[in-house]
Amino acid sequence: MASRLATFFAIAIFRALGLLPLNTLQRLGSFFGYLAWLLPSTYKQRAASNMALAYPNVTPAMQKSAMQQLLRSVLELPFLWSPRNNAHLSHLVSCDHWPLIDDTVAQGRGLILISPHIGCFEMLGPIYSERHPATVIFKEPRQKWLSALIQHIRVAPRLTLVPATQKGVKGLVRTLMRGQTVGFLPDQVPTAGDGVFAPFFGQPAYTLTLVQRMQSLRQSPIFTVGLERLDDGKGYHLHVIPMTSPLSEDPAIAAAEMNAALEAMIRRMPTQYLWGYNRYKIPSAARTKV
Repeated sequence: MASRLATFFAIAIFRALGLLPLNTLQRLGSFFGYLAWLLPSTYKQRAASNMALAYPNVTPAMQKSAMQQLLRSVLELPFLWSPRNNAHLSHLVSCDHWPLIDDTVAQGRGLILISPHIGCFEMLGPIYSERHPATVIFKEPRQKWLSALIQHIRVAPRLTLVPATQKGVKGLVRTLMRGQTVGFLPDQVPTAGDGVFAPFFGQPAYTLTLVQRMQSLRQSPIFTVGLERLDDGKGYHLHVIPMTSPLSEDPAIAAAEMNAALEAMIRRMPTQYLWGYNRYKIPSAARTKV
């Protein structure tokens, strides 16, 4: 009962916020992000530590901006996922690489998209699937009300979401074998047995090996993508960086190559990355492999 009530109120609040203009929601995000930057928190400490690994000369201004971007990413979602705004979303996104994507999909070998948790990553699937069908793997949240909210709002006709389970992986394989697109956010820490240690901004990070295994099925091209948030509610720009060669057959080398591709995208918009994620967490069963 409590979970159903939480879901009901979450959807109601979400819909109400979706009535506000995008720039208003993003300004609210900046304000709350500034407050969050002023207050002590575990997330703030971890974000500062992780950001310093990548940018030893990181400034307080960069750290503040990263916290503001985090809250913008949260507050903008009601607008972006509101059904009343669906028809306008494509006009908010600019991209110089749609012809390359279209030509690659037309080759029929499938396409693998990878993105770090950066910018407006929640909208990558819906925006992309307006042009091509896609299947994206995701980790279901532990909270039932949040899972129900996500299932309720993440609706796109040609976008399929599959859980990070064996059944979900089979769905990815079927999609790729049909010559379609699959998507990953591979900077998440996988469960023990599903990854290897590879450098990420110079530190060993337990890294997903599934992307390499998927590419080996059909030698599908891999594109690193990132949806950058522009200032003042002016929309987004979709960055695309194609990998110039297939990942190595060695899982550890392949993981390092993939992390390097993610780093390249992060360096294009460093303050929009989720630095506070516990990227260097080690699953208990993998500790002996460090």
